[in-house]
Amino acid sequence: QVQLVESGGGLVQPGGSLRLSCVASGSMFIAYEMGWYRQAPGKERELVATISTRGRTNYADSVKGRFTVSRDNAKTTMYLQMNSLKPEDTAAYYCNARSPPAGVSNSRLDYWGQGTEVTVSS
Repeated sequence: QVQLVESGGGLVQPGGSLRLSCVASGSMFIAYEMGWYRQAPGKERELVATISTRGRTNYADSVKGRFTVSRDNAKTTMYLQMNSLKPEDTAAYYCNARSPPAGVSNSRLDYWGQGTEVTVSS
């Protein structure tokens, strides 16, 4: 079982910056692929960024060049640095941890945090 706790959300003006953090419990953090997702009111949850166990990153087109995902395995923490924020970035941001494939079916488990709200508004 993995528990994830996000922090760092808040209200920021357009063009501003925020850094989100996701602290994971357990010693298996280093083996988990991590990711940030977001969900705006009335919309489906969407991928923002992922980071593999080896540090390979992947971003949604809408945040490329503005957001940076990173991880500190020693601190079992993942970060999302968000710069040049836009009103359309307003959403609840969720941390995700995905276990490595296991068993004959290579099944994976997904764990989610409770979310942190980001509001971009003047």
